[in-house]
Amino acid sequence: MYCFQCEQTGKGGCHTTVGICGKSNETAVFQDVLMFALHGLSYYANKMRGTEYVKPEYKRMIMEGLFTTVTNVNFDPERLKMIIKAASDMIAEAKENYQKHFTHINEDTVRLRHAEKFVYVDDDEALFEFGDSISIDKRWEEVGKSVTGLEQLIVYGLKGLAAYADHAYVLNYKDEVIFDEIIEVMDFLNYEHTIAELVPVAMKTGEINYKAMELLDKAHNEIFGSPTPTSFRITPIKGKAILISGHDLKDLLELLKQTEGKGINIYTHGEMLPAHGYPELNKYPHLAGNYGGAWQDQQKEFNDFPGAILMTTNCIQKPKDSYFKRIFTSGVVAWPDVDHISNMDFTPVIEEALRQPGFIEDAEEKRILTGFGHNAVLGVADKVIDAVKEGKIKHFFLIGGCDGAKSGRNYYTEFAQQTPQDTMILTLACGKFRFNKLDFGEVAGLPRLLDVGQCNDSYSAIKIAIALSEAFGTDVNSLPLSMIISWYEQKAVAVLLTLLYLGIKNIKLGPTLPAFIEPDILNFLVDTFQIAPITTVEADMQECLSR
Repeated sequence: MYCFQCEQTGKGGCHTTVGICGKSNETAVFQDVLMFALHGLSYYANKMRGTEYVKPEYKRMIMEGLFTTVTNVNFDPERLKMIIKAASDMIAEAKENYQKHFTHINEDTVRLRHAEKFVYVDDDEALFEFGDSISIDKRWEEVGKSVTGLEQLIVYGLKGLAAYADHAYVLNYKDEVIFDEIIEVMDFLNYEHTIAELVPVAMKTGEINYKAMELLDKAHNEIFGSPTPTSFRITPIKGKAILISGHDLKDLLELLKQTEGKGINIYTHGEMLPAHGYPELNKYPHLAGNYGGAWQDQQKEFNDFPGAILMTTNCIQKPKDSYFKRIFTSGVVAWPDVDHISNMDFTPVIEEALRQPGFIEDAEEKRILTGFGHNAVLGVADKVIDAVKEGKIKHFFLIGGCDGAKSGRNYYTEFAQQTPQDTMILTLACGKFRFNKLDFGEVAGLPRLLDVGQCNDSYSAIKIAIALSEAFGTDVNSLPLSMIISWYEQKAVAVLLTLLYLGIKNIKLGPTLPAFIEPDILNFLVDTFQIAPITTVEADMQECLSR
């Protein structure tokens, strides 16, 4: 296998039998095969775009397939083979329709990478050999590391934006423009291109992601209500319990409905924490609070949780034996031999929760706040603006992004702790677990720490920044605002591309820079956007406050 798509990998990438995320060699190679098949399906979908021959199931396959290959989503090679087979069948059908109903275009066969010719082989060894032949390190040998790295930057952005689009899709919010642009970029990558041709497509990917995040924000706000500042427990109460992790709010809503009156308390974990700010979710009294922190601590936290566990979408780690039989997956997330809920009937989860002891007593009550989405923050924008004009708020820091297990992430805790008292902190995604339970006090009568939500709520943070810039008659880069971003996986890559597409500069990124960004590409990002790796808290703080 070869993989360098997440932050945990070393500079040389994961070139071994087991990735640092825990995926097997077989899983990694089958994910490469799936990506190749999705490029093939995109080839025909793009050629027949806007016609009846591009079936809804093709769109679903491309979005879900991209999401399936995001880090810490699907670790099950058998499920991956099923998806590859389904994609291959769709390619064959699409190819037949294309040849039957369309005038053939003379393709530049030298530049086309022939992804449309993929055919599934029901032979593990042959499938594995094919996957190995199209691996990223083989691509290096063909076109060099810079072109390969830039291609992968686009691919990882597509994976991240497909996750956002898929979250909206399951809520029945769809945008054909987003889909058409995804397949256009996927098909673009079927051909050979120079660095100069690839760079604008990377920016285009950021633009598509902005639309996908906007659509998901609309879905969440219209279905679950606009988030409002809400206090909730971070300590458990006596009773039977289910812990839900991941990102999918629809799964949480269905779980809450199915557990009403059953004497089971529901706890959020990881990126599910912001659910407490949504009126249509927190109206359920058995949504009892949040348990634990970020995804990388789940093996200890799940081990200690005395109930059933439901893992939605992504961020799963290898389950320990101690909770293997009481963890369940749903949506695109999967682990070999873990029970999977495919139809949103959570009866097995509920039955397992009733078998488990639950919490035997109430813990000491502790609470924190969430729910500072863009509607909530902009609802007090006049107060914030007045505070800036009066000198009560001197600077804004956006400190957020993905958390991870690699050392160096204590930087974000220390940075938040050292922000001056006359500054305000916006945070989102699981990076906030480094400091969200600390007391930062208030500034100008407002909490100094505002939890904007999940990584899925990055649109909220962008909208707040744009609204502030408009209120002050300037652009975002001229605001007293610094972005201190931590990244881990491909949704963070998609958000970064969106920020670059919007022209936002001076982003500090860490804890390490992506392994797929070669020095010449990094120099371009530095020269164009002044993006920079984090250094020390003291030096970075001084630079931010001096701008």
